[in-house]
Amino acid sequence: MSYVLHLSILLVVAKLLEWVFEKKDIHPIIAHILTGILLGPFVLGIVEPTEDLRVLAEFGLIMMMLYMGLTSNFSAIAQNKLKATIVASLGVAFSFILGFSTVYLFGKGITAALFVGITLGNTAIEVTSGVLVRERVKREISSVLMGAAFADDIIAVYLIGLLTGLTRGEFSLVPFTVLTVKIVIFILSVLLLSELVFKRSKRFYQLIKDLHVFFTFTIVLTFALAVIAENIGLNQIIGAYLAGLTISRLRERKDPLIISRIKLNELINDLEIVLTEFFIPLFFIFVGLMFNPNISEISIPMIILLYISAVLGKLIGCGLGMKVFGASWRDSILVGIGMGGRGSLELAILKFGLESGLIDEGLFAMIVIVSMLTALTTPIFFRHAVRKLS
Repeated sequence: MSYVLHLSILLVVAKLLEWVFEKKDIHPIIAHILTGILLGPFVLGIVEPTEDLRVLAEFGLIMMMLYMGLTSNFSAIAQNKLKATIVASLGVAFSFILGFSTVYLFGKGITAALFVGITLGNTAIEVTSGVLVRERVKREISSVLMGAAFADDIIAVYLIGLLTGLTRGEFSLVPFTVLTVKIVIFILSVLLLSELVFKRSKRFYQLIKDLHVFFTFTIVLTFALAVIAENIGLNQIIGAYLAGLTISRLRERKDPLIISRIKLNELINDLEIVLTEFFIPLFFIFVGLMFNPNISEISIPMIILLYISAVLGKLIGCGLGMKVFGASWRDSILVGIGMGGRGSLELAILKFGLESGLIDEGLFAMIVIVSMLTALTTPIFFRHAVRKLS
């Protein structure tokens, strides 16, 4: 069967499942992953995860991270940045401890346990934002949720960067310190660049008036930062995400004619169609195609414990973070539940971990299942909590 025909079948089935799932308020990520699982080697064996599809999926991943950065609001956490950072840090810490302990107790080894702990420590911005779209909550709650989701993306980016460097053999103190310094300098330099150029530069302001030039510049910046990130020991997706986040700061520019915001919205709208209908689904479909464990490698008790760890880690950690600042139990619980979803960044990290040999196919499959379960149940839990606690 030809490559184009494979691609067509995958996309048609994915969009059909997505259409069905949307009617039930189920996140489209689940439809895309299930498409890969059903049509891939694990179930029907119609489509194999070939090199051609892998290249498309990698490109889709980079573009997805760009899009996530573009749609993030850097200033959203300005009013609650300390609170959001504490909430995110405690959520990451508790999720990491519970995830690490579960995997280690099942005898998977320290490296795999570290990797899973980092993966479960992250919150999916897209799941959190989707929850807030469907349910009305206080502005403070929504700003903390989005700010904390952004903050723990940065934490996850940093931790996975460290783990990437360590897996390349940099286990001694000096390379570890150098790697940490490089990561911090890179992230701070990009954020400083966004402050000086994208927010204040009049020359750049003239550049973005031409949408074609603006689009070209965005793509060039994305791949440039992706290459730099890889060369200093991070993953390419981190550079792509920071490129989008950098450009998104145009929203903060003082512009009486709001031209910068208009052009940014035009860029996002133009990218959104091709990304959400083609490239982003392909990445998640490919994750599903890679799902091919032996049944003997799947441990139901481990899946249950990892799911509980993922949910409780955020509920306890983020809830305690809110209590530190004197929030009510209601608000603390809402934030803890709202931070429970996992999604795109986690799956990107998982794919990297499997290809790097940090985790085996069984563990990969189990974390994919856990991620889908959290994406499915977080909106349900949040809706129930809002109605019960209001």
